[in-house]
Amino acid sequence: MKKHLLFLGPPGAGKGTQAKLLSEVTSFLHLSTGELLRKEIDLGTDLGKQVKDIMNKGELVSDQLVLEIVKKNLKRNNKGWILDGYPRNLTQVKSLNDILEKLNQPLEIVFYLEIPDEVLIKRLLLRGRKDDNEETIKTRLKIYKETTEPLIEYYKKLSQLEYINANRDLKSISADIKQKMA
Repeated sequence: MKKHLLFLGPPGAGKGTQAKLLSEVTSFLHLSTGELLRKEIDLGTDLGKQVKDIMNKGELVSDQLVLEIVKKNLKRNNKGWILDGYPRNLTQVKSLNDILEKLNQPLEIVFYLEIPDEVLIKRLLLRGRKDDNEETIKTRLKIYKETTEPLIEYYKKLSQLEYINANRDLKSISADIKQKMA
């Protein structure tokens, strides 16, 4: 069974939900950059205040900041891990690859959760987060397409990419992921 996983997909595709479910059944460490950043905001740290301002504008947090958080968590003793929301661009892929090589924990499989934009926008508006309104959602989708979609090609060339239809019920998606991990 593969135990070093990455979930890719646009905001609202269900990466966090699927990663959390998988983490619960496998005891793998779930590293959600979004959750780690929101935790900083909730704690009211200086870092959290910076992150909050950036997120409220619909912009993305700096690579260095996110990398440090991911690195710290990957060093923890774990049976496996699931990266969710990171890396977001090819620069981050290179930085992550360097860390994973040093830790001797190579990435084994990348799940790309595919879903139509109109379904995403509806989902995100229903989620009702403070930083989710139609304008910021469209900004985030635009940034996602510009920066993250090249990763799909990158991982496809490495034969690590598995497409997952994310416009289905949770159980079907989970079953599909588990089958492809075996």
